[in-house]
Amino acid sequence: MDEKRKISLERAEKLRSEIEDYLAFKADFIQKTEEIRDVLSKKHKEELMDYFGATEEEWNDWHWQLHHRISSVSLLSKFIKLSPNQYSTIEEISCKYRWATTPYYLSLMDYEDMNYPINMMALPSAYENDDSGELDPMSEEYTNPAPCVTRRYPNRLIINVTSSCAMFCRHCQRRRRIGESDRIESEENISAAIEYIKNTPEIRDVLITGGDPLMLPDEMLESIISRVRAIEHVEIVRIGSRVPVTMPQRITQELCDMLSKYHPLFMNLQFNHPGELTGDAVRACERLADAGIPLGNQMVFLKGINNDKYIVQLLNEGLLKARVRPYYIFHPKQVRGTKHFEITVEEGLKIMKYLRGRTSGLAIPQYIVNAPHGLGKIPLLPNYIEESDEEHVKLKTWEGCEVEIEY
Repeated sequence: MDEKRKISLERAEKLRSEIEDYLAFKADFIQKTEEIRDVLSKKHKEELMDYFGATEEEWNDWHWQLHHRISSVSLLSKFIKLSPNQYSTIEEISCKYRWATTPYYLSLMDYEDMNYPINMMALPSAYENDDSGELDPMSEEYTNPAPCVTRRYPNRLIINVTSSCAMFCRHCQRRRRIGESDRIESEENISAAIEYIKNTPEIRDVLITGGDPLMLPDEMLESIISRVRAIEHVEIVRIGSRVPVTMPQRITQELCDMLSKYHPLFMNLQFNHPGELTGDAVRACERLADAGIPLGNQMVFLKGINNDKYIVQLLNEGLLKARVRPYYIFHPKQVRGTKHFEITVEEGLKIMKYLRGRTSGLAIPQYIVNAPHGLGKIPLLPNYIEESDEEHVKLKTWEGCEVEIEY
C-alpha cells in the first residue's frame, strides 16, 4: 500500500470515529421508533377507529379527522391513563389556553409517558401555569398596517387568514389568537389585506399563514392565493403550515393540483421531532414536492423535545429524505405559558456547531432568534474566528484545528 492511500485510510477511520456515537444512537432510535409505529401507533389507531366507529376511508379523510379532534380531558382519558392530578391539571389549563389534537396525532403518542415528546407538544401541562413571558412577544398587534397583515420588513409581509389549526401546539407563539372556537378572517378583512398589498408596490413576497391556512377549504384558499398571485409586483407566495405533520390527510391530490397552478409557490412546515416523520407525513410531503412546491422546515428548539444534537441531526437528515429542506431553527420565543420549553442560546449554538462537518450542509438550517417586539430575525452562528487583522485571519475548523489564511 502506498503512503498516500495509507494516509487516506487513516483519515477515513478518524472521520468515521466522529460519528460513531451518532450512528449507534440512530440505530437504537430507529429500532425503538419502528416498534412504536408498527405496534403501538397501529394499536392506538385501531382503538381510536373502534371508539369512533370509523372506517379506514374515514380515518384518511381530513374532514373526519378535524370533526373528531380530541379537545376535552374526559375524552382524552378514554385513551390515555391519567392520574387524578394530571386530569385536574389538564382541566385547569383548558380554562386558560385552548387545546386540541387530531386522532391521527394522538395515535402517535405514548399512552404511558406524558413526557414523551409527541405528548408534550400536544397536551397541556402544569408548567403552563407559569405566567412569565408575554402573550404577544413579537408585538404583532403593532405591526399590522391593514387587517390580517403583519409587516416587519421592507419588501415582504404576512397575511393571517385564520386562527384555526388541526392541533394547538403547546409552544404556539400565537396562542392569544386561538380563542374558544375556530375563526376564519372575514372576506372584508382578507380583501382589505390584499388591497393593501396592491397599493404597496415594494411588497414582492407574501406569506399566507394563521393559524394554519390549510384549514381553509380548497376553494377559499385558492381565492386568496389567486388574488395575491394576480398582483404584478408580488414575485413569490409562501404558505406556512403544520398540517402535514399533525393531519397529513389534508394533503390531498386535489389540494396539490390546485396549489400547482400558482407557482412560484413555496411552503414552510414545522417538524420538531423525528417521531413526527411517519409514513403518512412523509407521503404528504412527497405529494407536495411532486406538485413542484419547494418545502422548507422551520423547527423550534424545545427543551425536552429536540434540544439534543443527535435528535436534530436525525430529524434534519430524515427531512431531506422526505424532500424537505431544513430552513430555520428558531430559538423559542418568550411566550406566556411556554417557559418550560426555553433553552439557552449557548445550548442552541453548541448543537449548531456539532452539526457542521458531521452532516451535509443541506441538513444544517439557519439558527434564528426573533428580536422582541417585531424587530426581525437575527441569525446566530458559532464563532470560528480566533483572531484577524488586515493581513490574515486565524480560523478554527469544525474539528477544532486552527488554520491561518493570509489576504
